[in-house]
Amino acid sequence: MRRLPACVVALVLVACPATQACAHASLVSADPRDGSVLAQAPQRIELRFNESVTAGAVTLIDAQGRSRGDAKLEATADTIVMMLPSDLPQGSQIVSYRVISQDGHPVAGSVVFSIGAPSANAAPADRNVARDGLIWLARIGLYVGLFAGVGGAFFQCWIARATAARGPVLGALAVGVVAAAASLGLLGLDLLGLPLTGLADSGPWTVTLDTGFALSLAIAVAAMAAGWVAMQTKRRSSARALAALALGGVGLSLAVTGHAATASPEVLARSAIFVHGLGVAFWLGALVPLAILVRQSNGAAMPALVRFSAIAAPIVGVLALAGLALAMIELGRLRALIDTPYGIILSIKLALVVMLLGLAALNRYWLVPALAVEPRASGALGRSIRWEAATALAILAAVAGWRFTPPPRSLLPETPLALHIHHTDKAVFQVLISPGSVGSDDFVLQLMNGDGTPLPAKEVRLTLSLPGRGVEELEHTAVLEPDGYWHVREAALPLAGRWHMRIDALVSDFDEIALDDDFDITRR
Repeated sequence: MRRLPACVVALVLVACPATQACAHASLVSADPRDGSVLAQAPQRIELRFNESVTAGAVTLIDAQGRSRGDAKLEATADTIVMMLPSDLPQGSQIVSYRVISQDGHPVAGSVVFSIGAPSANAAPADRNVARDGLIWLARIGLYVGLFAGVGGAFFQCWIARATAARGPVLGALAVGVVAAAASLGLLGLDLLGLPLTGLADSGPWTVTLDTGFALSLAIAVAAMAAGWVAMQTKRRSSARALAALALGGVGLSLAVTGHAATASPEVLARSAIFVHGLGVAFWLGALVPLAILVRQSNGAAMPALVRFSAIAAPIVGVLALAGLALAMIELGRLRALIDTPYGIILSIKLALVVMLLGLAALNRYWLVPALAVEPRASGALGRSIRWEAATALAILAAVAGWRFTPPPRSLLPETPLALHIHHTDKAVFQVLISPGSVGSDDFVLQLMNGDGTPLPAKEVRLTLSLPGRGVEELEHTAVLEPDGYWHVREAALPLAGRWHMRIDALVSDFDEIALDDDFDITRR
């Protein structure tokens, strides 16, 4: 019994260091500190932890979204020093770390500092001309596959078979599939701000898979594949069903993403772009087969022209109405036709469409009746249809330029990004992210019980990460302000992509509610 106090003291002395060793390491300080804005690029960044750590993956992502492999790492006990490259661009840089604490557990986090100004306020980086040129060409190729390819397959199955047109239609489908595959990687390069050499890495390809454009490409490829199979199918009813399904896929592919698909009112915008896509595919897809039929002068052209004209007239009317609705939604004001890049492209498109309608009217009301009287008039009609096809290609080239120009409606003051997160019936968190784009964003957190009444909390933490780019957790402590909401001011979101958010609310000393969700951040 006399030895018992000594034993207790000994146990306490042994337990104390053991408890410290079992604790996870945590970042004590960073130099430059998290969120700092520096006039000049620092030569190094120093991360100091509360205990000795083993460096795992420590990466630097610069303001242009590039993972910098030329950053050198030095680690000593509780400190990790990264020697920074001398050519860091202006804007926000991310140092993402994953270290191993003494107890063997990994500890991850990120530190953000800015050179000159945060990325949202820095001067935009110069466009990569070669990359943008390929993006433009890939978009044109995708349109060729959807409109000339799928539309041509529909014409072959529903209007008239032109054996000589089989090769061009299948070729257009092949061009579309290749362009869709190329677009997947090229969009990733654009999102990450990488040069063409970045296509050799998996990053640009995988980052695009998290966007709505990937779904659009998948539907487009499925539509072109259905058109291809329809062209090979001998049974007429099956071929027609596949061709109709493929034509619907064209409209659906355009409706699930893009400028118009995200406009308000969304139902009207998506419906208009769906109808517009169907009409364009029907019209443009018929041009090459018709030109070939007219050139053959074997008597098959006239029935095909009559059938096509009977259907085309109402379709062109609906196409014009859908296009007008989309233009009104996207422009917002008439003057935007001449004082915005988007409006200038639209003006060019409208001028070309007027030319196309003029050629179509010439064919319908003059050259087709002339062909019915005199078969030798096929030469003039063939030339007119070829001009029609060339004009249509010019329209597609102009429209592909919209890839680089935001519509005027999006240049209005931005609407904050709103999220609604449920925790069964226990809690509901509403989150407002403003402006909801790359740069510094403000978060407003409203905590409610399941019945909608306010949920009091002692402490609220917001944790952000970007798993697709390897950006580990960025932690922020929310502040309860007089409006009754929890606020996080100027949280850094330096990269576009699908971010993950976790909110931890300590509602009592023994009860904590954690909710998480994903949200998309785009460039301004």
